[in-house]
Amino acid sequence: MAERRLIAAGGGAGLRLRRGEQLRIIDIDGGQTGDLVAFSADGGHRLSSGRTFDYCGKIYVSTGDVLWSDRSDPMLTIVADDVGKHDLLYAPCSMEMYRLQYGATEYHANCYDNLCCAFRELGIEPEPLPSSLNFFMNADVAADGRLSLLAPRTRAGAAITVRAEMDLIIALTSCPASTCNAGGAIRPLGFEVFS
Repeated sequence: MAERRLIAAGGGAGLRLRRGEQLRIIDIDGGQTGDLVAFSADGGHRLSSGRTFDYCGKIYVSTGDVLWSDRSDPMLTIVADDVGKHDLLYAPCSMEMYRLQYGATEYHANCYDNLCCAFRELGIEPEPLPSSLNFFMNADVAADGRLSLLAPRTRAGAAITVRAEMDLIIALTSCPASTCNAGGAIRPLGFEVFS
């Protein structure tokens, strides 16, 4: 049985994942989104939404889909998914985003800083930060191309499980942006690593 670790509400966590290991991310209470960014263990590959779009031929990913690197190698495969829709379009929220879109004048916790901090704790300099898989995020694309965020589809205990296709360094966040979480509340997430 894998040990469940917690990502604090609005916080981040980092981990190393060996090829073949699986990572299960759990929405403990339901309605919470988060970000996943991956580097190869040697730092030579970075998660790429663009390459993932190219090779999957779609903008939403789920069970059976591969997440590709910027060097066109498979990084992760989604092996189980209780939700069925995850976003690769939006960048991780950042302090600049809070300033530009919401007029924030004081520091606001954000995914960009959480992800960078988690990577630095694992010994990798992440900036510029590559694309993220925004797991559980329910982004919608209208016919005219406009983006909107809908409430996440997750219920308590819903999970997504990915398998590492190479040795990886992973950073995760529990997104502190109220606009993409149900009811505007920020909640913790859980994760487990297993063979």
